Amino acid sequence: MYIAIEGVIGVGKTTLARLLQPAFDAELLLEVFEENPFLSDFYSDRQRYAFQTQIFFLLSRYHQQRRSAPALLEQGRPLISDYTFAKDSLFAGINLQGDELEMYRRVHEALAEKIPLPNLLVYLKADTGALMQRIAMRDRPYERNMEQGYIAQLNQAYDEFFSRPYDDTPVLVIDTNPLDFVRNLEHRQWIEGRIRSALGGK
Repeated sequence: MYIAIEGVIGVGKTTLARLLQPAFDAELLLEVFEENPFLSDFYSDRQRYAFQTQIFFLLSRYHQQRRSAPALLEQGRPLISDYTFAKDSLFAGINLQGDELEMYRRVHEALAEKIPLPNLLVYLKADTGALMQRIAMRDRPYERNMEQGYIAQLNQAYDEFFSRPYDDTPVLVIDTNPLDFVRNLEHRQWIEGRIRSALGGK
């Protein structure tokens, strides 16, 4: 059983994955985004550093998903990931254009064929204002110059992306605006119940 958690920057993907791990007795596959050497420059000058940042993420996510996901699934325990390989193209559609976007899409399409698909995708939603507050609260240095317009653009792109069938993977949409799954156990248990129900009670 493979569960992938998705959502815009700051929505709480990694936090929820860690909190759900004991309940499902699962392995974790967490995105390693801090290793991207272009990320800080990208948030300062998105147009200049978009292609380098995107290609680094694409190859990093591919290697992790291609090697780690199958190895963890072979152990027979559930797997929870805080991202999907497919979402990389969502960011590329916003950050790249012209020949760079066309080249990126060709590479992504070729690599995606070798990536295992999750049994369930959990899409966490939140208003742009709430996301900006959460981003400010965690205070990562490279996110301090995050533009609200960029997050709003991502929010719209995520909604459009996950409103369509996702490689035949069931999508569970959860509105996190009224929830505090970090401090409220009932909220966390409610999300767990929704996930188990979407998986058919597994």
